[in-house]
Amino acid sequence: MTERTGVTTFQGKPLTLIGPALAVGGDAPHFTLTANDLSDLRCETYHGKIMVLSVVPSLDTSVCATQTRTFNQRATQLSQEVVVLAVSMDLPFAQKRFCGAEGIDRVITASDYKHRSFGPAFGVLIKELGLLARAVFVIDRKGKLAHVEYVPEITTEPNYDAALRAVRALS
Repeated sequence: MTERTGVTTFQGKPLTLIGPALAVGGDAPHFTLTANDLSDLRCETYHGKIMVLSVVPSLDTSVCATQTRTFNQRATQLSQEVVVLAVSMDLPFAQKRFCGAEGIDRVITASDYKHRSFGPAFGVLIKELGLLARAVFVIDRKGKLAHVEYVPEITTEPNYDAALRAVRALS
């Protein structure tokens, strides 16, 4: 498996990402994640929709919680043809609890804890931590990547405006 350095840091310390560097225009990898009810959540479920994949290390951290709340709030301005998934290694029980406590209703939380295939496929698995790096992917209706952001410092938020511009360009 490909290992990449120099892509992201945690509090300034370099980390190693496992998996390829995805790029705009390429095919989005297929994925199976785990939904809050422990069922499999497959990318094919959203075929024909625009997908925003908001990838976070853990919803139990302030920046990850802020990122999820921000996408939830901004998703209210998007059409129903857009689906936003918050992807982490958190257990589905914790994700469900977080959504209930925070009133998250436009973002679907999904976990890579069981299959552990999303991280390497999207190039966001952090070798040193076993968590996912902060990133945002926008996928068009045909499964092509329309926006890719690997956030350089994990403790900072992504560029929400850039991701949402990509979504609006597809709408």
